[in-house]
Amino acid sequence: MRYSGTVIRPPSEADSYILQVSYGCSHNHCTFCGTYANKPFQPRPMREVLDDIAVAGRVLPDTRRVFLADGNALVLPTPKLTSILDALGAAFPLLRRVGIYANAKDILRKGEADLAALRQKNLEIIYLGLESGSEEVLRRIDKGAKATEMLEAVRMAKRAGIRVSVIALLGIAGPGLSREHAEATGRLVSAMDPEYLSLLTLMLVPGTELHRQHQEGEFQLMSPAALLQEMRDILTHADGLTRCVFRTNHASNYVPLAGTLSRDKARLIETLDRAIAMGPAAFRPEEWRGL
Repeated sequence: MRYSGTVIRPPSEADSYILQVSYGCSHNHCTFCGTYANKPFQPRPMREVLDDIAVAGRVLPDTRRVFLADGNALVLPTPKLTSILDALGAAFPLLRRVGIYANAKDILRKGEADLAALRQKNLEIIYLGLESGSEEVLRRIDKGAKATEMLEAVRMAKRAGIRVSVIALLGIAGPGLSREHAEATGRLVSAMDPEYLSLLTLMLVPGTELHRQHQEGEFQLMSPAALLQEMRDILTHADGLTRCVFRTNHASNYVPLAGTLSRDKARLIETLDRAIAMGPAAFRPEEWRGL
């Protein structure tokens, strides 16, 4: 089992077998992201992928979860993904689910029929980096997709039977657009009604465009209290969700929260209010935060 460069995965995939099926990210222009700065996008040779699956099948025969990396592996052609999923099913008799990163355009290009076919092969969950529901914020960070496209992508994946975990980013709008970012994100998530919603907190990465903007005074970071208020505003505007599980367990966040929004929204907001009132004593120490 071989890996090239930085390999990331969602917190919920901590116990999964990570299989690189592509290198880098086919978009790779988001101003805040430096994960794949030195790793040009390319599909991984199929022979290597199948070799790694064969080795993992011998070493980790009881694997139940697999995560396909890198940044947006769903961009690979459907026949190639189908072959990979078939090989995983053969190698791991107990396999229950396969997860993958995707962007909105990957999902929309696949179409509902291809997504449904991949779901039949055990592709069970897609992780989508929404970042913000604000079209202006998305434009500024060069996300490469509009909020309307991400809404349709989530709805399409759900129609195909694939669960979606949506990820938004606190602080990405800066102080000036914080309220717009929070309100638009809450409203968009409401329209998506995903199975999962996670919030991460912006941490500047040296070498990225956003880091340069910050150094030159073009972008301002927000205080921990302001970030928690932004989280509160997102939750306030996230209404009508059915089964959405909410998490802020990523190491970048100042306050970890967990709950089901249809049931626990009021409790989560009360917890945030207490943390904001307490101040730094309630926040995760800076030295404990990380990407």
